[in-house]
Amino acid sequence: MNAPAPIALTQGDPSGIGPELALKAFLARTDERLPAFFLIADPLHMRRLAQALALDVATEETTPDRAGDVFSRALPVVSLGVAVRGRPGAPDVADAQSTIASIERAVALVAKSDARAVVTNPIAKSALYKAGFRHPGHTEFLAELAHRHYGGAHRSVMMLWAQELAVVPITIHIALADAPKSLTRERIVETGETVARDLAARFHISRPRLAFAGLNPHAGEDGALGREEIETIAPAIAELRKRGIDAAGPFPADTMFHKAARAKYDVALCPTHDQALIPIKTLAFERGVNVTLGLPFVRTSPDHGTAFDIAGKGVADPTSLIEAIKLAGRMS
Repeated sequence: MNAPAPIALTQGDPSGIGPELALKAFLARTDERLPAFFLIADPLHMRRLAQALALDVATEETTPDRAGDVFSRALPVVSLGVAVRGRPGAPDVADAQSTIASIERAVALVAKSDARAVVTNPIAKSALYKAGFRHPGHTEFLAELAHRHYGGAHRSVMMLWAQELAVVPITIHIALADAPKSLTRERIVETGETVARDLAARFHISRPRLAFAGLNPHAGEDGALGREEIETIAPAIAELRKRGIDAAGPFPADTMFHKAARAKYDVALCPTHDQALIPIKTLAFERGVNVTLGLPFVRTSPDHGTAFDIAGKGVADPTSLIEAIKLAGRMS
C-alpha cells in the first residue's frame, strides 16, 4: 500500500514563530501519531534559523512528491522561490506576498492530491493588509481558494478544538458592537448545518450534539435583558431541529463550560468571538487547534498568533502546531 500524501504546512509570517515551530515539530516525528509534512517556505531562511537556534534539524529543499521520503531524515522544504526579507521579531511587509503565496500553494497542492491536508502557521494580518490583502483572516481566504480550485460556494466555519472542548464562534472577525446585527437566523442555521455535517464526516460523530449559547447575560432572562434569544437564536435552533440536527439552547454562556455541562454536548456554538475562545483558551491554551469546517479539504492551524516578541529566541512552544498536524492527519 502506498503511504498517504504528506501534509502541507505554510510558512506563516516568516518573522514570527511559525518557522521555529516547524523545526520543533519535526523533532517530534518519533511520535507515531504525527504524519509526515513538508513546509512551504524559503529553504535558506529555514537552514539559517535552525543554526541560529542551535536546533539539531537538517532541512532539505525538495518537491511535494519526494517530501514523504525526505521526512525520515530532514525537514522537507518546498521552495517558494522568494527570499525572506524580515528578521525574527522584525517583520517586513515585503514578505507579505510570499506568506500569501504559501497558503495558495498549499491549497493548490491539496486540490491536486499532492498533499492530504493544509496546516497553516500564524499570519500577521496587519502586515498583509498593507500589501493589499482584502480578507479578514485565514478562514475567509481559504473559502475563496476553495472556490478557485473546487468551484461552488463554500461556507467556511471556524472551530477551535481540544480534547476537553470544541467551540464555534458564529460571528468572528467583526467589532462586538456589530455582532448582534450579523447574528441572523440564516447565519445561525447555516453555521449549525456546516458544523453538524463536518463533525459527522471528519470527526466520525454519528449524531453531533450542538449546544448554543445566548448572546445576552442569562440568555436574555426571558427578554428582560435582550430579545435576540427569543427572536433570533431560539427560532434558528428550532429550524435546525426540524432538519434533523441535535441542537439545544440557547443557554447562559456563563454556565456552559464547566465539566458537567461539557459532557452534554460535542460542540458549543457562541454568538460572539470571545464567548467561544475564552473558555477553550483557558482550558487548553497550549493544545488548542483552529479547524476550518465547510471546506472541501482539511485545514487546521495552531491556536495562537505570530508572537513577534519571542520570535528568534528559541522559547516558542510547538505543542499547538504539533496537535494541529496530528488532527489534520486524523481528519484526512
